[in-house]
Amino acid sequence: MHARRLLTGLVPLALVATAATACGGDEKTSVSDSGKKLDKVTLTLNWYPYGEHAPFYYGEKRKIFEKHGIDLDIRAGQGSQKTVQATAAGQTDFGWADTPAVLAGVDQGVKVKSLGVFLQTTPASVQSFTSEDVTSPGDLKGRTVAGTAGDALTKTFPIFLQKNGMDASDVKIQNTDPAGKIAAVISGKTDGLLGYASDQGPTMRNKAKKDVSYLRFSEHGLNFYSNGLIAGAKTLQGRGDLAKRMTAAVSEAWAAAEKSPGPAVAAMEGASEQLPPKDVLAEQFRTTLTLLHTEATEGKAPGVNTEADWKQTIEVFSEAGMVKNPRSVGEYWDSANGIKG
Repeated sequence: MHARRLLTGLVPLALVATAATACGGDEKTSVSDSGKKLDKVTLTLNWYPYGEHAPFYYGEKRKIFEKHGIDLDIRAGQGSQKTVQATAAGQTDFGWADTPAVLAGVDQGVKVKSLGVFLQTTPASVQSFTSEDVTSPGDLKGRTVAGTAGDALTKTFPIFLQKNGMDASDVKIQNTDPAGKIAAVISGKTDGLLGYASDQGPTMRNKAKKDVSYLRFSEHGLNFYSNGLIAGAKTLQGRGDLAKRMTAAVSEAWAAAEKSPGPAVAAMEGASEQLPPKDVLAEQFRTTLTLLHTEATEGKAPGVNTEADWKQTIEVFSEAGMVKNPRSVGEYWDSANGIKG
């Protein structure tokens, strides 16, 4: 079932939109095995399925989404920016995307809002083989790291360096497409890469059979919101309480997966032909679970946000130049449909 859904996610977005229009209103509901009427809902991920996404598949398997009246269709994504655009255009009901991409999109007039950020401690990090002995930001001086021009990691890296008493010129960034960063490190072309601790690192360790070390931005003076649930105006305004039910279902699915990480990862079996090996998935999800809260939300349900944390994130990306015209928190976050603390 998940393999079929992934193939759906790879259809060009314009075709997805056409197909959705052609289906008509009668195709927006289904009936569960128990006879319950469900809303058909599409969720487009930020990328191909990897360990971070386990809660969605686990929630589906445990019928958590069904409990909230939702028949969930999980689709692969091709980067947060594209997911933000597709969500705003109504080509998908909901998206799972990085908050910097949401901020940048809203800044450019894209009609999309966050329903809650779930990864509230950024997984942004400098990743290198442990043998390189990069244990502090100062160890990066004179090094070369692989980064992707214009993305949130590369834009915030100078701020990370500044907060640790360094200049942007102290470290060389080798511009590399996202898919090529791991290869650049393994081949020795770069000393490390800018990536997410919950994504590239476990894959790099698996491929090279070498231990990987991380300099997490959040542990060295710089934190900001990462991935969360988003919706466009069409979903927020035209489908009743669907946004509120979807947000509640996602929060419940994450809470359930946090309590049962092994079964949650196992629920991803068959999700994609590109799915990482099981041990990589497990490590990715273990790392993801360290990112769920800030000090302000510790002990609260997954997806509970605070205005102060949102303001901090907006300030970081304003400083990084990704947000030219900072707006009020309410322009980015739909707290009315979010999880209450």
